[in-house]
Amino acid sequence: MHCARIWAARNGPAAATPLWSGERYSHDKIRLAYLSADYRAHATAFLMAGVFESHDRNRFETVAISYSTDDKSPTRARLERGFDRFIDVRMKSDAEVAGILRDMEIDIAVDLKGYTAESRPGILAHRGAPVQAHYLGFPGTMGVDYVDYLIADPIVVPEAHREFYTESIAYLPDTYQCNDSKRFITERTPLRLQVGLPSGFVFCCFNNNHKIMPEMFDIWMRLLGAVEGSVLWLLQDSAVVAANLKREARARGIAPERLIFAPRVDQGAHLARQRLADLFLDTLPYNAHTTASDALWAGLPVVTALGSTFAGRVAASLLHAAGLPELVTASVWEYEALALKLAREPAALAGVKAKLRANRDTCALFDTARITRNLEFAYATMWERQQHGLPPATFTVTPSTAGMAR
Repeated sequence: MHCARIWAARNGPAAATPLWSGERYSHDKIRLAYLSADYRAHATAFLMAGVFESHDRNRFETVAISYSTDDKSPTRARLERGFDRFIDVRMKSDAEVAGILRDMEIDIAVDLKGYTAESRPGILAHRGAPVQAHYLGFPGTMGVDYVDYLIADPIVVPEAHREFYTESIAYLPDTYQCNDSKRFITERTPLRLQVGLPSGFVFCCFNNNHKIMPEMFDIWMRLLGAVEGSVLWLLQDSAVVAANLKREARARGIAPERLIFAPRVDQGAHLARQRLADLFLDTLPYNAHTTASDALWAGLPVVTALGSTFAGRVAASLLHAAGLPELVTASVWEYEALALKLAREPAALAGVKAKLRANRDTCALFDTARITRNLEFAYATMWERQQHGLPPATFTVTPSTAGMAR
């Protein structure tokens, strides 16, 4: 929170006069605007597409406020179809975009970017909507007074951490992270030989390379040393990074060729190739987020350790929602021991994979309609508080109340 406040003070938008001045709108439907630079082939879009399509159009009018480039992808076309209105604001200033929110009498503005790449927090700084929230894109507090709510769950933001968030928390049941149950996986799985993998045990981590800290890399190298013939399969974004990691493997007594790097491919093919791996190793202090749900959707178990911040607790949230809490450990030592156990005991790993296969199509993690209902109940609660002249406040959505939301 301290870091966010420093960043906002130094780099954030200057204080602005609020465009919304306390009016209470009376609309037949709650007017809901999602603000993002990721209306394209992007991780956020892959997660959110099904939610946009599943919103109850009898209760919500949905608007996309897009400041992303049009990549002409099928994802972009699907997103444009998923809203009642899709507005491109790339060429407009923050104040102008906030003015659009005010002129449209948007009830709730939901920022999907936070402080991530291409974010525009200045839009919310102009307070164009009565209720302003942030969701999904940024795992932490924004440290400002013009964002009313953060949408989270009790694992990523436990009650003991509430004091470190300037926002009120809208607690969802199951998990905060939405997923799209229509996500496409290429039907044909490649052969290991085709992607450069041997026949031995394959540990993998498809997180961005900058999430790999030396302490976690030490654990991974010990696992390779303990499991004969095993390899570590990583994403390659940079030849320099790949060379650095190979050098560090050698320094830890592991042959560099036991690190195998996968080039980026399209989403369907990327999900399909994950079926070739045996176990996904998570990172700390910043977990796998979309990459964890990618792996689970493809049938690949993820082992994680529970971190101390939102960013380090996401995989735990996802695993609980997938019905696999046994893959969440309390420390890096337990994490290492569990990964080694699963690598050495094929029957134990097979049992976990069978459970994941059985859960995939019924668990909360991949139930798009269920999380959309949860989100809608949260939005309705925010709206009702505002309609009654009440300030933002932390609240919890329960499965029973969300089920009655329609």
